[in-house]
Amino acid sequence: MHGGDRRRPEGSPDPHSAHGESWRAARLGTPPSHGWEPEPPPPTLSLPVTPPSRQGRDFSFDDCGRAFTCLPAEEPGAPAEALVCNLDSLLGTMTYRLCVGSPPGVWVCSTDMLLTVPSAPVIDWDGFQGVRVIAVPGSQAYARNHGVYLADEQGLVRDIIYKGTEAQIQQCAGPDGTVPLVCGVVFFSSDAAEQLLATHVIPPLDACTYLGLDSGAPPIQLSLFFDIVLCMAGAMTEEDFVKGGGDASVRSARSMLWTALRAFPLSMACISGASYDYMTTSASDHIRSLTLLPGSASHLHFCKTAHSHVDVCPCIPSLAHACFLGVALGCVARSQSHVPLCPWQQPCLLEDGSSVTNCLLEGAVQLAASSVIQHCHLQGPVEIGPGCLLSGIARGSSLALQGCPLRDVILQGHHVQLRDLPCRVFTLTGCLDDWQSPAEEATYLNVPWAEFFRRTGIREGDLWDAEMPQRSRCLLNARLFPVLHACEALGLEDVLWLLAPAAVASERLARWRTAWRMSWQELMPCLDKAAELGARRALFFLQGQRKVQRVLLGRQDSSLLPLTRSAIHEGYHEAMLGTLDEVASTTGDAGIAARALACIADVLGCMARGEGGLRSGPAANREWALAFGHLESGDIAGGVRELAAERQKWMSRPALLVRAARHYEGAEQILIRQAVMSSCQFVTVGQAELPPLGHWVQVACPARLDLSGGWSDTPPITYEHGGAVVDVAVLVDGCRPIGARVRRIREPELRLVSFSGTPQSEAAVELVCRELEHLQDYFQPHAPGALLKAAFICTQVVQFPSQKPLWAQLMESFGGGFEVHTWSKLPHGSGLAGTSSILAGAVMASLYRAAGKSASTESLIHAVLHLEQRLTTGGGWQDQVGGLVPGIKIGRSKAQLPLRVEVEKIPVPNGFIQTLNDHLVLVYTGKTRLARNLLQDVVRNWYARLPSAVQNADALVSNAEECAQALRQGNLPLIGKCLDRYWQQKKCMAPGCEPLAVGRMMDALRPYSYGQCLAGAGGGGFLYILTKGPRQKEALHQILAKTEGLGNFSIHSIEVDMGGISVEVVGCNPKDGAQPRRDVAV
Repeated sequence: MHGGDRRRPEGSPDPHSAHGESWRAARLGTPPSHGWEPEPPPPTLSLPVTPPSRQGRDFSFDDCGRAFTCLPAEEPGAPAEALVCNLDSLLGTMTYRLCVGSPPGVWVCSTDMLLTVPSAPVIDWDGFQGVRVIAVPGSQAYARNHGVYLADEQGLVRDIIYKGTEAQIQQCAGPDGTVPLVCGVVFFSSDAAEQLLATHVIPPLDACTYLGLDSGAPPIQLSLFFDIVLCMAGAMTEEDFVKGGGDASVRSARSMLWTALRAFPLSMACISGASYDYMTTSASDHIRSLTLLPGSASHLHFCKTAHSHVDVCPCIPSLAHACFLGVALGCVARSQSHVPLCPWQQPCLLEDGSSVTNCLLEGAVQLAASSVIQHCHLQGPVEIGPGCLLSGIARGSSLALQGCPLRDVILQGHHVQLRDLPCRVFTLTGCLDDWQSPAEEATYLNVPWAEFFRRTGIREGDLWDAEMPQRSRCLLNARLFPVLHACEALGLEDVLWLLAPAAVASERLARWRTAWRMSWQELMPCLDKAAELGARRALFFLQGQRKVQRVLLGRQDSSLLPLTRSAIHEGYHEAMLGTLDEVASTTGDAGIAARALACIADVLGCMARGEGGLRSGPAANREWALAFGHLESGDIAGGVRELAAERQKWMSRPALLVRAARHYEGAEQILIRQAVMSSCQFVTVGQAELPPLGHWVQVACPARLDLSGGWSDTPPITYEHGGAVVDVAVLVDGCRPIGARVRRIREPELRLVSFSGTPQSEAAVELVCRELEHLQDYFQPHAPGALLKAAFICTQVVQFPSQKPLWAQLMESFGGGFEVHTWSKLPHGSGLAGTSSILAGAVMASLYRAAGKSASTESLIHAVLHLEQRLTTGGGWQDQVGGLVPGIKIGRSKAQLPLRVEVEKIPVPNGFIQTLNDHLVLVYTGKTRLARNLLQDVVRNWYARLPSAVQNADALVSNAEECAQALRQGNLPLIGKCLDRYWQQKKCMAPGCEPLAVGRMMDALRPYSYGQCLAGAGGGGFLYILTKGPRQKEALHQILAKTEGLGNFSIHSIEVDMGGISVEVVGCNPKDGAQPRRDVAV
C-alpha cells in the first residue's frame, strides 16, 4: 500500500492495535492433524500486552463486546449446553478447521468479525516459511470499503490495499472476478513468531506492552496489518514503510519491525467457500448478520430460536394443559415436534428471517422478519415489527411494550455501575441512525433531529452543553437516556415515550427533563459486564427450566444431559432439581414421571463429578422405603415429595450422591413397571379341566435367535419409541432346550426345583415354601427360586400380599400345593433366553394348565412381560415372542400405552427353511454375560436421550423391517447384511458387549459368513453365523481350533422350529415314557 491515509475509518476491517484485546494469539505448537480433534481448547500464547479499558473497541449492540456477542446458534453435540458467542465460533473454526495440518507456529485471529469456513479448507503447507495471511473471496463492490490482498501467481503478498480505487481492486481480482478480502487471520511460523516476540523488550516497541509502560515509556499503538504484516509485503520499500508511520516513535518502531521481519516471506491462502462479516456499528448490518445465517459451511447449528422458550400456543395457559389437550385430540406420542397443537392454534408468531437467542417469550410475542431479540424475558401481547433489535429487557419492564408496536429501532437494557450504585438504564436508537455523524446531518430514531425536536419538545440544550461546537454534536454524546430520578423509579417507558406522537410526548417531557441523563458515550465506561453476564446466565437457566418442562411433558427426544452439566457447573442444580420434582409430581403420567426421576438421577450423578463409585448398583436402602411405598401404591406425587425430602440428606459428598442416584433409578423402575403392567389387560385367562392330583403338566420350548431389532423391545424404549424385532424359534442340537413341569400335590406347600440340565439330571436348586413370607424375595432376581415365586404371584395362583396364609389359599383353591420343576440345557448367560423369558413362559404355561386355567400365546407373551417387571429384571418382549411363537416372525409394539405386542409370522419361499437350517451355525463362545448391568446402562442412556441412543433406536426398528423383507425374499446375503448391521447397533446401544475373544472369533469367521451376531444383549453367550456355504459346522470348527486366544468354545447345530411351545398333561411319572393324556396348543 503506497501513500494515502492508512487510518481505518469506522465500518471497515480493523487493523487492530498490538495492545488491544480484539486479537487472540492461539496455538503455539503443532496443530491437530486431519481426523483428530482434541478435547481441550488449543493452548494460547500469553503476551505481556497492555490491558485495555474495555474489550476491544466500543460496540453499541452488545455490552460485553464483539467477542462475546451471542449468536443464534446451538451445538447439539456439545457435552454441556451453553450460549454460543462469537469467540466460541472463532475458536471452533480456528481449532478444528484452519489450524488443522499447519506446522508449528502462532495463529492470530480477530474477534471483530463473524467468520465462516468450510469443514475441510484447502491450505497447502508444503515448503511454507515465514508468515501466511488467510483471505476469503469477496465481491469487488464489497472490497471498496475494506482491505484486499494483492498477490502474485505464487501466492506471495505484494501489497495490502485498503479502500482502494476501482483499478487497484480490479488488479487483485482472480479469474472468477472475486478478490481476496482481508479477514483478520494470520499465521506466524515458529521462526517468525520468535523473531517478533524478541522485539517486545526493545524500545520503542516495548511501549506496546505493560513492561514499557511500567518503565515510563509513552504508549504506542501499532496495527497488526499495516505495521507488522505490511513490512513483509513484496512491493513495499523500506522508505515508504517507515515514512508511513506518522510521528517519530511510530516511525522508529516501524524501522525496527522492518529489520526484524522483512526477511520472512508473506504468503496468502484464499479459502474457497469461506465468508466473513465485519461487525460494524451499523445496526442494520448487525441485524442482517444475525438473521441471514450462514449455511452448511459453518460448524455451528444456526436456528431461529436458540436457547429460548417461546410459547407456541397462546390460547393454552400451560404446557401441562397443552399435553392434556394433545392426548384428548389424539396427537401422536412421538414426533419431531412433541408439543401438541390445539384446534385454535394461532399463526406462527415468529416470522422466518427473525432471530431469538437466550429468551423467554410468554404469551403472544410477535416478531417480524429482519428483527432480533436477545437476552429478553417478554410477556405478551407484544408486537415487534421489522428492523428491530431488543436486548436485555426483563419481564417487568416488558409490560411497557404492550400496546407499543416497534419498528426499525434498537431497544436495550443495560446494567450500569455508578460508583457503588448498581442500576438499570434503557437506551433507544433507530436502525438507521449513525452514532458519530453531526446532528445537523444525521437522524435519531430514523428521522432528522429537527423533526425529533419538533415532535417531542426536546431542545438541543437538553442534550448538549452550549459550548460544544455544532459539528461535534452527535448521537454518541447526546444526553438522551434517563439514569436516575430524585422522586420516582425509572423504567422502559422513560425512553419509549421518545417514539410517541406529540400529544403523548408532552406528558412525559417534564419527567424526562428532571431525570439525570447520560449519553451513550458516558454510559459505556459504566457498563457492568459482570452483572450483564450474570443476568444472561440467570435467564439462560430460567428458559432452561422451561425447556425441561417442554421436553419432558412434550415427550421430546431431546437430551437434557448437556443442560444438566451446565446447571451443575454454574450452581443452578437446585433450580433444575426443583423443576424436575414439579414435573414428576404434577404430570399424572407414569411414563413422564419416570423420565423425570431418571433426569434427577443424572443430576445427582453429575454432581458427584466422577467420584463416589459406579452408578449401577443396589437401590433398597430402608431410608427410601417410604417414598418407594408411595410410588408402588400409585401415589406418584407423594412419592416424589418423599424422594425429594430424603434426597436432601444425601447431598453432602460424592458417595452419597451416587447412592441417591441409584435409588432414584430404583424409583424410576417402579414407574416403568407400572407402565408395563398396562399390558396386563391383554392377558386373558380362561377355565380348563383341572388335571388329576399328581399328574404332571409338561411344557417344552425352543430357544430363539434375534435376527434384528433387539433393544427396541425394552421398556421404556418400546412404549416411548416403538419397537420391532425379528425372531426365529430354534431347536439346538435337535431338541427344545427349555422346559418346565408342574403337578398338584397333597401337601399345602410349594416345592420349587430347578435342574441344571435335563429333568433327569441332578437338581441345582430345591426349595420348599410353606409361608407367604417365603415368597417375599420374589423381586430379587438372584434370590433362590425368584422366577418361580414371581410366576405363582403373576398367575394369581397365589395372592401376595394377603391376610390369608399360604396353606389356606392352596387348600381352599386347589386342595393342596404344587411342585414345579424347571430346566434349561443352555448355559447361564447364553443369550438364547435359556434362563429368563422363555423359561418364564414355560413355567407360566404349565402353572396355568395345572391350576385348571388356559391362556393363549398372546396372553402368555404379555404375562411374561408383566412377570419380568415384577421380578425387576426389566426385560422386553422379544424373548417370549421368539420362543413361544413358532417359526420366523416379527414382533412390533407402538409408541403408546397400554403396551401391546403384535406378532406377524413372516412367510418365506418354499424350501427356504431348509436353506436357512443349512446355513446357520451356532457357536458357544465360552463367555457368559448378565444383561442386567447392560440393561441399566441402556435405559439410563435412553432416558437421557443421548443422540446416539435415539438414532440407534430408529436404526434398530428400520433394520428389523428390512430384515423381515429379506426373509420374505429368501435373500441370504441381504439377511447377512442385516445381521452385521444389527451387531453394530447392539454395540452402539451397549458399549463393551463384545469381549476380546469374541472379536477374534468373529474376525476369523468373517470371510466365511454373510453375517454374524451375538445372541441376546451381547457380552458373551452364543454367536450365530449365517455361512456362505451350506453345512459348514465342521469347517468352522477347524477354523476356530486354529485361532489363538479363544478359550473353551463349542459348535452346535441349529434349525428353525416350526412347532413352537408344547403343553401336555402326562402321567404321574413322566420318566416311564407314558403317552400324554392331553396335548394342548397354547
